[in-house]
Amino acid sequence: MKHSEIRHRIIETASKLFYKNGYNSTGINEIISEAGIAKATLYSHFKSKEDICIAYLRFKNSTFLNDIKEFTTSKKKGTEQILALFDFLQLFFKDQDFNGCWCIKTVAEIPKDNQNIRIEIQNQKTNFIKFIKELVINNLKDVKAENIDSLARKIYMLYEAGVSESHLHQKDWPISEMKSVCHQIIS
Repeated sequence: MKHSEIRHRIIETASKLFYKNGYNSTGINEIISEAGIAKATLYSHFKSKEDICIAYLRFKNSTFLNDIKEFTTSKKKGTEQILALFDFLQLFFKDQDFNGCWCIKTVAEIPKDNQNIRIEIQNQKTNFIKFIKELVINNLKDVKAENIDSLARKIYMLYEAGVSESHLHQKDWPISEMKSVCHQIIS
């Protein structure tokens, strides 16, 4: 098997385990066993569990951003593309493996001084806000330039609330409510 294929298998395995069981509850030996590799193989690809975690976060984020961009931009231009964020979240919630936000789950488990993982998560969240800002710019022509950043951050906060509260309650009503609030602020 190629070097890149093994690396990808490690990342996919760790991603499944970290997302399902948590970062702290998933040990290196569990990743090794699930991936069907030797310890030396894992360490030839990653120096530490933290490095695997960063690869996991990047893998999840890349997949998420590609999927949500494709989903939202497939909708009719205008408010529909922005509200599609919540429709996407609704589909994500219905997935049998839904376990909330991988970033928030991870940041809740790391020590406060773990800057590498925290910065990675902050960068991912910042990039998601930038994506929402692009949606606002491309779909809401009446928004004043000085209000675009604030509106994008508000929509982001509604989305994040929908993720965390639907995970907490194990119901999708928070997503519907956040979509309704979003509709009010963009109409």
